[in-house]
Amino acid sequence: MKIVIDGMGGDNAPKSNVEGAVKAIKEYNVDLIITGDKDILEKEFANYEFDKSKLEIVHTTEIIENEDKPVKAIRSKKDSSMVVALRLVKEGKADAVISAGNTGALLAGGLFVVGRIKGIDRPCLCPAIPNAKKGMTLIADGGANADCKPKNLVEFAGMSNIYAKKVLGLNSPKIALANVGIEEGKGNDLVKKSYEELKNIDVNFIGNVEARDVINAYTDIIVCDGFTGNILLKSTEGVAMSVMGLLKETFLSSTKGKIGAMLLKDDLKKLKSFMDYAEYGGAPLLGVNGGVIKAHGSSDSRAIKNAVNQGIKFAQGNVVEDIKEFIKTMESSEEKE
Repeated sequence: MKIVIDGMGGDNAPKSNVEGAVKAIKEYNVDLIITGDKDILEKEFANYEFDKSKLEIVHTTEIIENEDKPVKAIRSKKDSSMVVALRLVKEGKADAVISAGNTGALLAGGLFVVGRIKGIDRPCLCPAIPNAKKGMTLIADGGANADCKPKNLVEFAGMSNIYAKKVLGLNSPKIALANVGIEEGKGNDLVKKSYEELKNIDVNFIGNVEARDVINAYTDIIVCDGFTGNILLKSTEGVAMSVMGLLKETFLSSTKGKIGAMLLKDDLKKLKSFMDYAEYGGAPLLGVNGGVIKAHGSSDSRAIKNAVNQGIKFAQGNVVEDIKEFIKTMESSEEKE
């Protein structure tokens, strides 16, 4: 098994990507490929002691920047660290790719370079947010598809169900539909029709979920169109950041607060860790013919290491093959109807 890292993608590249790669090699004993400017990467790796036989550097001459237009960048920057990494997955030379680079470009690259699984209408991005049980809740879709049909949401449910089982280790993931109320029959046409279809597929569908219940571990997976999912994701992230900021401001505003902060130091660290995106690695792009993991743009070395672990579990769990079987089952059901 080999995992490839886009060495030049992300706000903290290449330093965090290199350090994350070293940590992953040491902790998981995994074979890694990293793409990017060889001279720059070799200088970074020279700062660390690790088993160099576990690493291959593939030289590239271009970088896809955050301001680049996604599709144009994928088509024009063919020797970029991201495109070359995606191509290695396409060619079967790597089992999964990790990138903290331009999100839109990675999504486009997943489609145009790695390729869509036959029968999948639209791949979905599945970011994770923390929940009250100190676990995580997947959002499917987290922003790849703004406009969807019921068929898409059914595919999102099936694919994320497989991912949650194989990568997160959940036996029977609870799946809920994002809605404005929990009662059956609420919502717009998309939600109402999707609800009916989700009841008829082989997943643990538990009905609707409201936004206020997202972090209460009411469900393991929230299915929605990408427009709704992205708002849900960013709203939750914003609230978490604001709460941490308010706590810090409150504790530092008085002597009593500072003493309290000292007494609660370990507990506050646990709370911060619980809300930290780095704990969850990255978001898989499900529905493409290989492992594609989107790490947060601000990923540090720990986030990159954790994303590599996701890639390992993705490959070991045969997620792509299971999604192909799911699609065959769906097509067979449609033919019978």
